[in-house]
Amino acid sequence: MFQQPLPMEYTRLSPEETAERILRVRRCLGSNVMILGHHYQRDEIIRWADFRGDSLKLSQLAAQHPEAKYIVFCGVHFMAESADVLTTEEQVVILPNMSAGCSMADMANIRQVEEAWADMATATDTSRIIPITYVNSTAAIKAFVGRNGGACCTSSNAKQVIEWALERGDKLFFLPDQHLGRNTCAALGVDPADEMILWNPHEPFGGTTPEAVQSKKVILWKGHCSVHARFTGEQISEARAKYPDVQIIVHPECSLEVVQAADRYGSTEHILKVIRESPAGSVWGVGTEINMVSRLAREQPDKTIFCLDPVVCPCSTMYRVHPHYLLWVLENLEGGRVVNQVKVKPEVAAEARIALERMLAIC
Repeated sequence: MFQQPLPMEYTRLSPEETAERILRVRRCLGSNVMILGHHYQRDEIIRWADFRGDSLKLSQLAAQHPEAKYIVFCGVHFMAESADVLTTEEQVVILPNMSAGCSMADMANIRQVEEAWADMATATDTSRIIPITYVNSTAAIKAFVGRNGGACCTSSNAKQVIEWALERGDKLFFLPDQHLGRNTCAALGVDPADEMILWNPHEPFGGTTPEAVQSKKVILWKGHCSVHARFTGEQISEARAKYPDVQIIVHPECSLEVVQAADRYGSTEHILKVIRESPAGSVWGVGTEINMVSRLAREQPDKTIFCLDPVVCPCSTMYRVHPHYLLWVLENLEGGRVVNQVKVKPEVAAEARIALERMLAIC
């Protein structure tokens, strides 16, 4: 994930010069290149995207277009990995800035997860634990889940995948986002206080006990999204005081307190759909990344749409995909050079694909 410094030529370009050169090279490359833009990207990136969406949707779109030899994924590293897993061997996936990682995905590395699994095996039969990983995880974690009988999930289909898992095992091991796991399981009737434990990879035996592993139904990995962790119940109360008719909608990566205080919750695609289909004049307080909320507000001027977090915190790693980096990778392609290719090892990709395909079969 090392990113070489941009040539000085690019860093000195004005926004207008950058846009002119992207437009020129984009036209030159034509259908050989597909640009994907995640909802959380800045507008200066989204304007160039052939498709925009959440991480899995974009990876699936890449797989549906084998004619595109080069996939430029304007997102973060785990997203580009998923696209590489799902696309053909002939397609090349490129991440404009290799330092665009994901703090949540980084909270569960494969060494930690394998050590946790070995610890759990000393307390219970791990063949009866079904591991589920959020797609916001590395390919290595997806591969671990694939070879241990589990599946991936998204924030849209977590309910179906978790129901599938609980029907097939005694326990669920959910990673890396504790909040999506806790919120989804709670909605399915699993008591957070009595039936869930939190596994902290930085403490001996996860900071818990063999007895707890034996008795609890859900083991949650101690990971979270740094953006969605900023939203609070107090912010919701303040929004309701300011706008008595406000409707609050938040992402399930928010805490249980926030999700329970909201009127609705759901994935980025769900949030977009609900607000776009709402009547003119409606008021929405939204608990997710600011770039998406601001863009939605501009696209729906007949409604009042605002971010619950007054500090306005963008996803810092998404923000590393600057137009200068996009121009740099495109002009290299024009010159016959591939820079910043994201390539998953074949053996890891094969097992990660199993976890992704199980999810798609479930949903």
